[in-house]
Amino acid sequence: MGLLSHRVERSEIKAGDHIYTWRAGYAYSHHGIYVGGSKVVHFTRKKEAGAAGLDSAIAVSSLLSQGSDECPTFPDCGFQLPDSGVVLTCLDCFLRGGALHRFEYGAPPAVFLAKLRGGTCTTAPADGGADAAVRRAMHLLTQNGGFGDYDVFENNCEDFALYCKTGLLPAAAGAGADGEGIGRSGQAASAVGVPLAALLSTPFKLLAAGPLGMAAVTAGVYCAGRYITDIGVRKDVVKVEVEDLAAHLGWRRAKAEEAAVKKQQQQQPAPGKKASSRLLPLKRKREICV
Repeated sequence: MGLLSHRVERSEIKAGDHIYTWRAGYAYSHHGIYVGGSKVVHFTRKKEAGAAGLDSAIAVSSLLSQGSDECPTFPDCGFQLPDSGVVLTCLDCFLRGGALHRFEYGAPPAVFLAKLRGGTCTTAPADGGADAAVRRAMHLLTQNGGFGDYDVFENNCEDFALYCKTGLLPAAAGAGADGEGIGRSGQAASAVGVPLAALLSTPFKLLAAGPLGMAAVTAGVYCAGRYITDIGVRKDVVKVEVEDLAAHLGWRRAKAEEAAVKKQQQQQPAPGKKASSRLLPLKRKREICV
């Protein structure tokens, strides 16, 4: 395991490896499962979904990560079912000229925390070996619906690769107490954790002795946030067989919709209370005039 860099040569990777490459000047990374034969299975937007209406980060990530329609190397490069975001491309189209890196599993907590950027390793061990990762990836590639809808924070390409390697998913929609509203991916936790760390460290200004103290507090909160959202530490994850994944995702979607309706109902005031609040001031005004 590389402490400073996980960069590897093409000759070093093997089928079942979780690989990634940095995009847009190291702004974010794109992840996939290497399935052998210089081919990668990864997760992006669904084929029929256009960029209109999508978050800009999702649209840019999706467009850059898609395989070329005219790949000179492999005729099947860019294979993707219409109702799925899981796509098969050659390694060259996946990298898009970027460097190749290998994601590490079973990282000790000290090593995990030493990584300043998320999305490079996890404390969770891989499950079932290389064959299991390839089997999960290929199953999702050939099944309509694939890995569900792409979401940059809750269901992205790193989440897909993490599932293929571990078989773990959040038990319910919306994550849990350890990571509400955040998926399993390290870079999503980092993206949320940077502003969150600065915000949470504000109450500690009186305890921090100057700028260095504030920096130390902010760094501590940031690292703690990254650690507790790691899939190897969180308590709200369950093992889901790939054959049962479609049913699990459907259950999560139904629970999310139910929770959204319930929240909306709670926010709407009762009709009787709303009417009485408008009538009381008018009644008092008339009494004063008399």
